[in-house]
Amino acid sequence: MERTKLRSKIGLVVSNKMDKTVVVDIIQITNHPVYGKPIKRNKRFKAHDVQNACNLGDKVMIVESKPYSKTKRWRVSKIIEQNKVPTPTVAE
Repeated sequence: MERTKLRSKIGLVVSNKMDKTVVVDIIQITNHPVYGKPIKRNKRFKAHDVQNACNLGDKVMIVESKPYSKTKRWRVSKIIEQNKVPTPTVAE
């Protein structure tokens, strides 16, 4: 029996407040079925992040996996692009 290819999605991390879990926002642009105007649709997925390596704004790839919890069915495969946020400096 052959293994099927796992589904994968690319999105942005919008929350990393939980332990070993990140919320990834997937944006999909589709055309309206009647009018043909492009519509932006977004969906949020909870993904398992073992090393807690993801930060806000990171572009990540998530893949389908076994259920880790009631709502967590995806895991972070790799971090494609890290968010380059400057560190705040204290002016005295």
